[in-house]
Amino acid sequence: MPGENLSRDEARERAALLSVDGYEVFLDVRSAVGDSGSGGGARTFRSVTTIRFRCAEPGAASFADLVAPSVTAVSLNGRDLDPGAVFDGTRVLLEDLAAENELVVDAQCAYSRTGEGLHRFVDPEDGEVYLYTQYEPADSRRVFANFEQPDLKAPFRFEVRAPEGWVAWSNGLGELVDGVWRFAETKPISTYITAILAGPYHYVTDSYSRTFADGTTLDIPLGAMCRKGLAPYFDSDDVFLVTKQGLDFFHDHFDYPYPFGKYDQAFVPEYNLGAMENPGLVTFREEFIFRGKVTQAAYERRTNVILHEMAHMWFGDLVTMEWWDDLWLKESFADFMGASSLVEATRFTNGWVTFANNRKSWAYRADQLPSTHPITADIRDLEDAKLNFDGITYAKGASVLKQLVAYVGRDAFLEGARRYFKRHAYGNTRLGDLLSALEETSGRDLASWSRAWLQTAGVNSLTPQVLLSADGLITELAVLQEAAESHPELRPHRVAVGLYRRSPEGALERYARAEVDVDGPRTVVGELAGSDAPELVLVNDDDLTYCKIRFDEGSLDTLRAQLGDLTDPLARALCWSALWNLTRDGLMPARDFVDLVLRFAGRESDIGVLQMLHAWAGSALTHYAAPDWRATGERLLAEGALKELRLAEPGSQHQLTWARFLAVVASNEADLQLLQGLLEGTAKIDGLDVDQELRWALLEPLTSHGVADEKTLAAELARDDTASGKRHQVRCLAARPSAAVKAQAWAQVVESDSLSNALVEATISGFVQGSQRELLAPYAERYFAVIERIWADRSIQIGMDVVRGLFPSLQDSPGTLAATDEWLADRADAAPALRRLVLEARDDLARALRAQACDVTAVR
Repeated sequence: MPGENLSRDEARERAALLSVDGYEVFLDVRSAVGDSGSGGGARTFRSVTTIRFRCAEPGAASFADLVAPSVTAVSLNGRDLDPGAVFDGTRVLLEDLAAENELVVDAQCAYSRTGEGLHRFVDPEDGEVYLYTQYEPADSRRVFANFEQPDLKAPFRFEVRAPEGWVAWSNGLGELVDGVWRFAETKPISTYITAILAGPYHYVTDSYSRTFADGTTLDIPLGAMCRKGLAPYFDSDDVFLVTKQGLDFFHDHFDYPYPFGKYDQAFVPEYNLGAMENPGLVTFREEFIFRGKVTQAAYERRTNVILHEMAHMWFGDLVTMEWWDDLWLKESFADFMGASSLVEATRFTNGWVTFANNRKSWAYRADQLPSTHPITADIRDLEDAKLNFDGITYAKGASVLKQLVAYVGRDAFLEGARRYFKRHAYGNTRLGDLLSALEETSGRDLASWSRAWLQTAGVNSLTPQVLLSADGLITELAVLQEAAESHPELRPHRVAVGLYRRSPEGALERYARAEVDVDGPRTVVGELAGSDAPELVLVNDDDLTYCKIRFDEGSLDTLRAQLGDLTDPLARALCWSALWNLTRDGLMPARDFVDLVLRFAGRESDIGVLQMLHAWAGSALTHYAAPDWRATGERLLAEGALKELRLAEPGSQHQLTWARFLAVVASNEADLQLLQGLLEGTAKIDGLDVDQELRWALLEPLTSHGVADEKTLAAELARDDTASGKRHQVRCLAARPSAAVKAQAWAQVVESDSLSNALVEATISGFVQGSQRELLAPYAERYFAVIERIWADRSIQIGMDVVRGLFPSLQDSPGTLAATDEWLADRADAAPALRRLVLEARDDLARALRAQACDVTAVR
């Protein structure tokens, strides 16, 4: 049997053969508080699974999935099977199946340190142990035997025997009976969204009630939990507020009551994802509980994630894609509906600005990589599936749905969704199932739209072309559409074109707007003919479609001089995003983008956009600026950050944002002395509260530039002896400018598997410092020598973290590009998912070299 990497063909064969009636799963996790094994904890727990299932071809053979160190006993239809003969470490062979079957598997499964399966975390603050599960796309088989594919849905009954004093949770309501937590049977759901949580969690409760038009009432118990050490910071009232707002929104728009009983939300440590939509027990990374002062952008992001996961209760949990090819059927919809509900139901009414500036930049990057793929992707196996949780599946898909709403109309879109839920509740679907519902409600043939938007890859560029009369009026305005040679599809776009000019007060404001269907290489916008000449033409005003915005020369000159005068926050965000795409594409020198940030970022009102500008400016300096200009750029950014920090309103979120950016770009002695003074209390900036999280942010540059040493970091950890503090300390330790430190960090990540997923991530983050290119140079060759072994020996999550995180992108030279090409040429037979990661990194490096060449040749 071929092992862990289940293929689509195998899944289809098994789905045609088997149907599952139900699971009963018993887990004994009392060993979680043991002291055996490496890392100070137990290695395994007992898992007993009973599966009742039918076989369409009696006498046939199939297999169940299980990734476990050992199996104690296997019984099929009352026959005891030899575990050594039927279990190979990843699958349980099932031969001579009957029409109706009962499989019982008693196994010893392993606790996880990588965030996959049943993760075990020991809190360094108080020694308490916490357990939680994370399965997507296929890690429930690390916890119990099952048929691990999304289309073999079934009801589940879970029982958990936990250490005394613990509480356990699962998808359904639970109660403690004779020392065992027993949970109500679920509705039919897929294996990857089942969940278990156990430990001494801090738990807060609330409730939601809704009375519908027919007089029926729905009551939903609400719960929220976190580690005890985070309880003082847990603002559960805000979590419950947005939860209720979201439930109201989805009930108003989906006309299908929340189907899974209770609604618990757990914030858990060392989480690999942002969150996971387990019905009745949603899990989030605990960084969404804020230990220090954060900006409203952080609260907006948390709210968006809460609503994204809630949308999954319908798109993904109630109706689930048949196979991972149609992952977009849940993720794209959750991303779009999460943003819609954020804007319409919560206090974050500017959420589409964040979407345009932040989420879509993720999509644009992914869609220009050599690994780009259609939204409906070709997913051959589980490794493919793991890598396709990307910007295309999420943010491009959501952008395309926004375009679809503009195309068919909001009412038709929502009515199509309602029919889809009712028609396929607790079932599995493909692309055509949703399109047929939308065609019914909109009256439109969506086949050509689907081919253009869902079944082809790549991003189009839209550029305005303006012709003026002698007296300064528009004689013709057209939109030119282009596509990359590799993905030449020209798509239909419903766009708004906005015309902007200065008001008497100097503001840059829109004075004309027209919507048009762009189709083909050139589309005339007839409605705008005769308008006064614009100073700025903004294609895709209001962000109706998914495209790269380009500018005519006059518009670009206007932005260079007046970007800060653009009054509309969404228009401003779209312009910033377009300018960043020009920089990434090597069409605008990196130093010009940095100059725009220095001149206009201080006037940015939207805090999320400001934070994105800081991230882009840092990337421009690190990757896209000519090497001989980096020192100058770093000095200019540090001077600009300090200037804006001192100008910012005391105590404001802008002040905090500029303080954090200064910590990122500070490098000269004066700036580092200021950071050290803020840390020690000898320097002060009025209104700036240097709380514990900001202290760590200030410490990292002090450490990476050799000002703070290991002793200083040990003292800071003693001050903040928590799980969060440990992650910060590990990152700072790896950031020290020493060859011995780099060798130690490399060995901890590459030569050992003793670190948890969170500490692997922290070590890699500290290891890779833009100011330490020479120290990191010896590891470029070593990287290519070890990545195949890493991919073979580690879990896929750790493999992804290492292959992406340690790629020698800071060795940005043709030699590194050649070494990457040599590895790819010599490893044609390497795992496709591994090759994809290296190809993506190679593309980023080639892009950086092109952008540096543009920066070198720029006219100053």
